[in-house]
Amino acid sequence: MAEIEPGQDPQGVEDPRLSALDERLREAQHRETLAKGQKGADAERGYSQGNRVISALIGSLVGSALIGWLIDHWFGTGPWGLIVLLFLGIAVAFRQIIRISGERPE
Repeated sequence: MAEIEPGQDPQGVEDPRLSALDERLREAQHRETLAKGQKGADAERGYSQGNRVISALIGSLVGSALIGWLIDHWFGTGPWGLIVLLFLGIAVAFRQIIRISGERPE
């Protein structure tokens, strides 16, 4: 019986052909990722930053509108509390979005 026959996986012996194949596969996957415009983990970081922007926008607007409505309801000031606080919420939301967009994704 020969030491290394075709179809057998010799344990402890590293085949240089397999190592070269693994290296070529990694390189091809890297090129394909770059060709698709994806950067792997960087894409996930961008999604995270986008989610922060959306949550800042929605949270500021909904929160300020709710507080404005409650002020109008409690003090009977008509729509003015809602309108003022909604514009304040918009300003806060844009400020947060500008701050978040100035950061580099982590």
